[in-house]
Amino acid sequence: MLFNSYPFIFVYLPVVFAAFFLTAKYVSHRAATFVLVSASFIFYGYWDYHYVPLLFASITFNYLIGKQISRTAKRKLWLVLGLAVNIALLGYFKYTDFFLTTVNDLSGSNFDLPHIILPLGISFFTFTQSAYLVDAYRNEAAQHNFLTYCEFVTIFPHLIAGPIINHKKMLPQFTAAETFHINIENVAMGMTLFAMGLAKKVLIADNLAPIANDVFSRADSLTFLEAWIGAISYTFQLYFDFSGYSEMAIGLGLMFNLKLPINFNSPYQARSIIDFWRRWHMTLGAWVKDYLYIPMGGNRHGELRKMRNLFASMLIIGLWHGAGWTFIIWGGLHGLFLMINHQWRRLKINLPQGINWGLTFLCVVICWVFFRADTSSHAIAVLTTMSDIHNICLPSGGFYEHHLAFLSSCGVEFVKWPMPGSLFNIMTILGLISLSLALCPNPQNLLTILHNHPRQLEALAGVLGFVFAVTLLALGHIESEFLYFQF
Repeated sequence: MLFNSYPFIFVYLPVVFAAFFLTAKYVSHRAATFVLVSASFIFYGYWDYHYVPLLFASITFNYLIGKQISRTAKRKLWLVLGLAVNIALLGYFKYTDFFLTTVNDLSGSNFDLPHIILPLGISFFTFTQSAYLVDAYRNEAAQHNFLTYCEFVTIFPHLIAGPIINHKKMLPQFTAAETFHINIENVAMGMTLFAMGLAKKVLIADNLAPIANDVFSRADSLTFLEAWIGAISYTFQLYFDFSGYSEMAIGLGLMFNLKLPINFNSPYQARSIIDFWRRWHMTLGAWVKDYLYIPMGGNRHGELRKMRNLFASMLIIGLWHGAGWTFIIWGGLHGLFLMINHQWRRLKINLPQGINWGLTFLCVVICWVFFRADTSSHAIAVLTTMSDIHNICLPSGGFYEHHLAFLSSCGVEFVKWPMPGSLFNIMTILGLISLSLALCPNPQNLLTILHNHPRQLEALAGVLGFVFAVTLLALGHIESEFLYFQF
């Protein structure tokens, strides 16, 4: 079930909200938790009910392994077993085709690809539960009953695409008495964040998608402007799609008095790659730091090992994002840029902040080309065209050819414009988006600022109500999956 759909907004959410709080008031808190867990399984099974037993089996297995780790002397053995099963499960569903394809390419063999369908959210609930097992081994995991643990894994706002949650911060919220009583302020803040996220997805990301899709479908036959427009469009599409989902999830959590962690903090305002990864997919960054980078040694054994650990962590992040060499290259590039960034800091090289931002954004865009391209050769083709200033073409006829004909002497060609939307409209949209990203605060920060200024908050509510209405109308024409939907 999609957050950006009429059934979710007008049926599922109101019914679950009412059932949860009414059950908590008139039956018991435990019964209300059962209602929320059951609703989360229904939410998951709406896509394909065949995978609900897999999710339940994974939850049961990890819960029992966690109890064994906490109770027995052979704690490390149980931890290794639990992690091995989780990795094997993720590996089977997500990487079998990739592994067999690689073997076929390298050895010339001809193994048949099973084309296994990837269960929704398996990357997220695998990471979430693996962290729980590690914390149980570290004696940092509080013991809770099975129903509460089910809620921790399945709670529907985060289940499909995060944010990645930590049991140490979430489990106490699931059992707190105030969670089971309607909090009008939380509901209002939650609905506001949900509306902001929905508008990001439907009004911005979904309208940039046709531009990015068109460009990357023609990777081998692009012009300079088309390549740059496609790369920038996808850079913005991915941000507004994923951050929109995260804000919707956080807003939904708030409506149920649950404070999910912030996942984005204006990442395209970053002035270094280090800063970018402190702002982008923040819960993933925290997970990798706590459960990969630091256990590998972090920065404790000299600069060389620190660089190795950084690079290895980013390769794993790349592979986690997708089963393909383009994702591994994406992670490797970010690892390389992080290594350079750290050495840059050691040398105390200072540049103007505008140049720092420009270099950072350029590196991020280059990496996103690999992330989006179907193959590494397509990514290289797009990047090659982006660097070919002799391949500049403008739309033929009309304003451009009439007023800019003198550019022909510089090698500029005038051709039939192949992209969806006029060049002027596309450039205007991308310019306005760039300006908003540069000047506007993060939605969560914006709400915090306006919380102490009721008049401004009332004005925002009015504007947001209009935007929400427009967004709901747009849903009738566009109801697309999130980019991280089946992940």
